[in-house]
Amino acid sequence: MKSRLVLLVAVLALAVTACGGSDSSDSNATDTTATEAPAPTSSGDVAHGIEIYAGTCVACHGLEGAGIEGLGKPWVGSEFINSRTDDEMLAFLIEGRPSDHPENTTGIAMMPRGGNPSLTDADLLDLVAYMRTLNF
Repeated sequence: MKSRLVLLVAVLALAVTACGGSDSSDSNATDTTATEAPAPTSSGDVAHGIEIYAGTCVACHGLEGAGIEGLGKPWVGSEFINSRTDDEMLAFLIEGRPSDHPENTTGIAMMPRGGNPSLTDADLLDLVAYMRTLNF
């Protein structure tokens, strides 16, 4: 059962990535990719990150990383994730964000280590590697 869930999440992640191309219906869109810095990359284990996501994060951030209104912010295309290094994301995941934090826009606490204290720093870096696959 667990392997089916991991496979489902992996397939969904690939589908999201494959469907993430530019919107060709907006012919007036300005291409700013030449002036923007590339998103940080991660050397973590994406497959293990998917397992962690499926077991810990999916409840608030949804099957496809699209977020769940009133619970967790979207990860797909997240400027928050894109603008931070792996070390900064690791620090954020270790600490979490209380509901009364000035930058908390949901009013829901992001628990330290996603509410799973058994996750190691290496596990969290694998999770960050998976997060990077959702940000194109």
